Amino acid sequence: MPHDTPLISTIVGGLVLAFIFGAIAHRLRMPPLVGYLIAGVLVGPHTPGYVADQSLAPELAEIGVILLMFGVGLHFSLKDLLSVRGIAVPGAIAQIAFATLLGWGLGAFMGWPTGGSLVFGLALSVASTVVLLKALQERRLVETERGRIAVGWLIVEDLAMVLALVLIPAAAGIGGGHGPAEPLSAGLNRLLGLDLGVGGMIAMTLVKVALFVALMLVFGRKLIPWTMHRIAHTGSRELFRLGVLAIALGVAFGAAKLFGVSLALGAFFAGMVLAESELSHRAAQESLPLRDAFAVLFFVSVGMLFDPNILIDKPLPILATIFIIVIGKSVAALLIVLAFKKPLGTALTISASLGQIGEFSFILAALGVELGLLPEEGRDLILAGAIISIVLNPLLFFLCDRVRPLLEGAKREEAAAEPAPAADAATAQEQLPAEDDDVHPTTLTGHAILIGYGRVGRIVGQNLKSSGTPFLVIEDSDKRIGELKAQGIEAFMGNAVARETLDLANLSTARSIAIAIPNAFEACRIAEQARSVNPSILIVARAHSDAEVDELKQYGADTVIMGEREIALGMVDRLAQVHHESVPYEDRHEPDTIIPTGTAPPEKE
Repeated sequence: MPHDTPLISTIVGGLVLAFIFGAIAHRLRMPPLVGYLIAGVLVGPHTPGYVADQSLAPELAEIGVILLMFGVGLHFSLKDLLSVRGIAVPGAIAQIAFATLLGWGLGAFMGWPTGGSLVFGLALSVASTVVLLKALQERRLVETERGRIAVGWLIVEDLAMVLALVLIPAAAGIGGGHGPAEPLSAGLNRLLGLDLGVGGMIAMTLVKVALFVALMLVFGRKLIPWTMHRIAHTGSRELFRLGVLAIALGVAFGAAKLFGVSLALGAFFAGMVLAESELSHRAAQESLPLRDAFAVLFFVSVGMLFDPNILIDKPLPILATIFIIVIGKSVAALLIVLAFKKPLGTALTISASLGQIGEFSFILAALGVELGLLPEEGRDLILAGAIISIVLNPLLFFLCDRVRPLLEGAKREEAAAEPAPAADAATAQEQLPAEDDDVHPTTLTGHAILIGYGRVGRIVGQNLKSSGTPFLVIEDSDKRIGELKAQGIEAFMGNAVARETLDLANLSTARSIAIAIPNAFEACRIAEQARSVNPSILIVARAHSDAEVDELKQYGADTVIMGEREIALGMVDRLAQVHHESVPYEDRHEPDTIIPTGTAPPEKE
């Protein structure tokens, strides 16, 4: 690779190797991020061969964090954030305090100074934004109550680390230390001759964060959606995509420089205010490819920091660090969530989500070493802990998924063995976790199964209901689940790719399944499982291209509707009414027509 183009070399080397090793990891039934991390190790300075630019890779990764948090904000609302504040705020603070205490204890045991031990503990207390959100997105949990609590928890951790980044240099400065590059607002304070002291700096930081949030909620909620609507009216998809990126990156950068807020937090609020617009769904789709690409570069940059020799040189300290991150933090989060009377499934999801560390940990480690507080050994342990905990995180989710049914079964047996008093019998069912309602399979037979209740699924569901067809819905959004249950429609929450979710829908006795989700990859997996369980079932799916049509039919779909083709045929039919009066009326499709159950439009090529 040419050495005079470090940016291109870093992007190309990182993405190509990440693709190769990610594909190998997937082939071996391991999470692709394991391959991304290995790719980072190979292009890092601790292995022979090509070495990527170590200053550029973290900055490219930061773009991924910005875009990822922006995407999460697009699926969030202020109401969602406030709805979980009662558990996210005290829960995150308690978990940070507990993990910091454990880290401080390990640092003290190893003979580090108090300041360095506290920095080490803080670095172990904060979860990685990218890893947490990737895990939730893969399991389609972002819009569920569990997902909202996890994201709210993450935001509180982010705010706590912003405050820590202010306090650590200030505390080190008392002993003559010097902090890293400061935000523009701190520079203005220095130019104006303001000596605020530690307490004043804390107060100023809180004021600046509050000012940023207020500006975004008061002015941003009007300005950002208005700007995107104006761009959309130009009819230029290129300008719209550019506008989305400009808002995400511009707000994040401005928040960091002017208000001292983290880039991730600034991007989150930018996405959250844009979510007020009807264009939020389109904005999320337009930014998705870049979000995925730069998220991969994040894992590559993490791998570049890892020195494999530390596994041989310091095995026991690494084991202790991993124990704090994976076991200590997870158990603390589990107990905290259960203490707030949340369902066991929610507690397990939160605990698994937080059982790793990432980008903020690296920032704190670098800052601690730069200020002379944290020994380089501590930074190496943090990096090793991050790598190993990220690799173990999918395994943690897997174990939680396996443990949950056992624990819930034991809980139900215990409840059955101890009859409730008569006065409490009416409320006994309410005391069970809400998620327990989802574990009972349907009693329907000869029914239709509808996968997804978005724009397409909603129309299909309304037609099925109007025609009196017995059906149920599998959906991953708890908002839509609540809407369906309010209408008296049976619905199961979860990802239909999971076999256990399909089993709840009594797939073996169903007559048909309509896969209304836009993700062709997941649709193929669902169709394949449906055909293997029930060979005679009718499978109807949707696609966006001829290639997706062919792939879905290959995996068992009987009928695949391609949106663009149906739109074109509808336009042709309407034009034919004017220009060719002889066209049979039954070949035309009126937009409001409800297709009765048992009939299907003829296949059109």
